[in-house]
Amino acid sequence: MSTNQATRIDVSKILLDEIDVSDPMLFQNDTIGEYFKRLRAEDPVHYCAKSPNGPYWSVTKFNDIVRVDTDHKTFSSDAAKGGIVLGGLGVPTEVSAMGGLEMFIAMDPPKHDAQRKVVSPVVGPNNLETLEPIIRERAANILDSLPVGEEIDWVDKVSIELTTMTLATLFDFPWEERRKLTRWSDVLTASPGNGVDSWEQWQQELTECGLYFKNLWDQRVGGEQKHDLISMLAASPATANMPFHEFLGNLMLLIVGGNDTTRNSISGGVLALNENPAEYAKLMNNPGLIPSMVSEIIRWQSPITSMMRTALSDAEIGGKKIREGDKVVMWYLSGNRDSEVIERADEFLIDRKNPRQHLSFGFGIHRCVGNRVAELQLRIIWEEIVKRFSKVEVVGEPVRTLSHVIHGFTKMPVKLHAH
Repeated sequence: MSTNQATRIDVSKILLDEIDVSDPMLFQNDTIGEYFKRLRAEDPVHYCAKSPNGPYWSVTKFNDIVRVDTDHKTFSSDAAKGGIVLGGLGVPTEVSAMGGLEMFIAMDPPKHDAQRKVVSPVVGPNNLETLEPIIRERAANILDSLPVGEEIDWVDKVSIELTTMTLATLFDFPWEERRKLTRWSDVLTASPGNGVDSWEQWQQELTECGLYFKNLWDQRVGGEQKHDLISMLAASPATANMPFHEFLGNLMLLIVGGNDTTRNSISGGVLALNENPAEYAKLMNNPGLIPSMVSEIIRWQSPITSMMRTALSDAEIGGKKIREGDKVVMWYLSGNRDSEVIERADEFLIDRKNPRQHLSFGFGIHRCVGNRVAELQLRIIWEEIVKRFSKVEVVGEPVRTLSHVIHGFTKMPVKLHAH
């Protein structure tokens, strides 16, 4: 797909000091790659003194990102210190999604470890085995319901639908109301004019989410121990008595983590294959490549573009002096294009030798807890797609998400071609 030409400017002519890669428009118009390419080459650990999100460091190369992500003693995720998202998802500090709401991803040990451990079994090997046939049946039903040869919105009809169904199962959420999960996920990562009209509406919808889940929680407290996320949180001493803002924060983390990332990889894979027809031909000739293709899609899309840390003490990265209190942003999307670590990093190749060598799930104690569920859903949907369709053809310009955190799509027009 061509990028909106009107938004293109010559990145090489911009003064390094004036580059602000946190501008969400660069992601929506898909020019961000040029900025990251320049920073990797000329200033891999880059300081932006002025931005709407405040001053921050950008870490853009693979090994530097791993270094920051695995050193939680120096680089903190704690919400009280600044949290994990530069600018708090653009929300005012007093209601910041990652400040006003507490969640275990925005905590340091030991509290982080205790809370994460509670939800880990829901995405463990035994539960994935149980989930696989359920996800496959749903994927088949979704694809069988689609019209061949007519334009449809892939994001809405497939990507959102499958991931929301899986999420509803993980929460044991009322089935007929499952699209509420999609809406709440969108609201959390939105800002006025981008999904919500005002901060009051933002607060109101997230409060509604919290109260809805509190009702489900109250129904399950003391009930039979089931293997859904709410029952697990309610039964564990580490999470049973969370204050409301922490309860809601952890729910929102699980909703966004279980929804946005996978759905945007499902959409991103379709676009990547359309932009790389030789790879699409490889896939159709050898569906056995799907498992490695799934990892390549997740690398290529990098559905979470970035995570932030706050320096707890002076440190050095890539020869730059980071001061205590500085904000440090790890740009996973950039690290996943670092050709010094990943061979032919700016090419989409579904038969890579080391396809799991990517940063999209993070590293260290905060590595994505649901990474295997994401891979499972992507693998199944593609196994079912190739059985039914010779091509999922992108027939118009996709609409990308306006965000420097969520790298995704809000619309993608496609036509399906039968075998």
